Amino acid sequence: MDTVVYLFNGLTEVLTPNNLMIVLIGSLLGTMVGVLPGLGPTSAIAILLPLTAVLEPTQGIIMLAGIYYGAMYGGSTTAILMNIPGESSSVPTTLDGYPLARQGRGGAALGIAAIGSFIAGIIGLIGLVVFAPLLADQALKFGPPEYFILMLIAFLVLFNLTGFSFVKSMLMGVLGFLVSLVGIGVSTGIPRFDFGWSALAGGFEMISIIIGLFAISEVLKGLEENRTTIKQEEIKSIYPTRADLRQCAFPILRGSILGFFLGILPGISATITSFLSYDLERKVSKRPERFGKGAIEGVAGPESANNATSSGGFIPLLSLGLPSSPPLAVLLAALMIYGLTPGPVLFEQNSQMVWTVIASMFVGNIILLILNLPLVGLWAKLTEVPFGILGPIILMISILGAYSVRNSMFDVIVAILFGTLGYLFHKFHWPIIPFILCLVLGPKMESSFIQSLEISSGNVMIFLERPISLTLLVLAVVLLSISLFLMKRTRKRIVQETGDHMEFS
Repeated sequence: MDTVVYLFNGLTEVLTPNNLMIVLIGSLLGTMVGVLPGLGPTSAIAILLPLTAVLEPTQGIIMLAGIYYGAMYGGSTTAILMNIPGESSSVPTTLDGYPLARQGRGGAALGIAAIGSFIAGIIGLIGLVVFAPLLADQALKFGPPEYFILMLIAFLVLFNLTGFSFVKSMLMGVLGFLVSLVGIGVSTGIPRFDFGWSALAGGFEMISIIIGLFAISEVLKGLEENRTTIKQEEIKSIYPTRADLRQCAFPILRGSILGFFLGILPGISATITSFLSYDLERKVSKRPERFGKGAIEGVAGPESANNATSSGGFIPLLSLGLPSSPPLAVLLAALMIYGLTPGPVLFEQNSQMVWTVIASMFVGNIILLILNLPLVGLWAKLTEVPFGILGPIILMISILGAYSVRNSMFDVIVAILFGTLGYLFHKFHWPIIPFILCLVLGPKMESSFIQSLEISSGNVMIFLERPISLTLLVLAVVLLSISLFLMKRTRKRIVQETGDHMEFS
């Protein structure tokens, strides 16, 4: 009953003119960036993060959440109309979405994707409302050893979600941890690794690093690839028929349930659930031979699973501080930039903010459904904007955003430096997400480890002696084994369907 009251209070806050405008702007911006070829939710959050710096924390997180699910909505546009999956989770959508577009039914496919995403998003958010407070309540029993194990799980999970070699992921994680050590020491309270340079005494500004690695590097990649407009299929009718809706009702429901419950588990990404949903629909279909040739259920199921997984991922993020996907890892960094610590204390110390953000997602999903169907043609036109125009705009936003945080040119230099590094990491296939995760959680992990040793008088066996931490370790091994098996299977499917090794996202 308390949950309903909290949600109602959050909804009351969201429906104020200012917050409603923030939800609308975030959803629109996320969709706009999401439909651009090559840019997914992770890049969308990073590129638009500077725009939220001027907002107070609750409004900033509302906008970032809107950007996230807006970008998830927008990702289906290029997959269906241009056969370009902006991220690996959109690959199943191309299998039947593009054939439908070539048959003149691209509008219907986009309509089903929007409807499926809306229903899946609402189902996922209902699950978030039910499960997140329960999980946070149980997590209040955690001490430093349990938090250390939780962050260890987060590292292991995302190291494997990147789609790169485990060794490369580990090395990038170590690099991120080393960068996090620069500045004020967690245990000593004095500057370290500043080499006598006052600019480094306060450490690196996280926003500058994120802007550099994702936004500025994206401009450099676009320049190298000489991105041009790619021919897309023409949109005719933008609304699915009644027969389409009847045909897709159960695939949407199955995809939503599958995506949500698997999305709660750390290590199960939207890529995995979208492929599992596609395979499930093909197996239960009475005419499986239609799949790959324009079966609209092949769009409905994966798109629903994709968005339900995204909603489900907020449960471990908000309750435990565990990001289950690369976009949520960047969102975790944004929460910490605003001085918020995701985890059980978030529901106690920032209850109003949490429920306002959750309520904003319900409103945002409704806004996106209302906007997406009639504006399908407009979103499609955005894919034709030359990168020569987009690149300078992204670069300008990035530099202004880096400078505005502390009004420091040093932060701009840091953004450009890490933008160059991000470009090189991409070019030579080194994953960025483990770097970001260790940069964000490194200090917290260090603090939890030191506190655990202080509690046990230096006995490292404390992590195995406490029942909860030992249980978490066992669960981590089980989940890691399951996720490794599913990711190996999914990688084979991606290579089979696209002939390319795409990053997991």
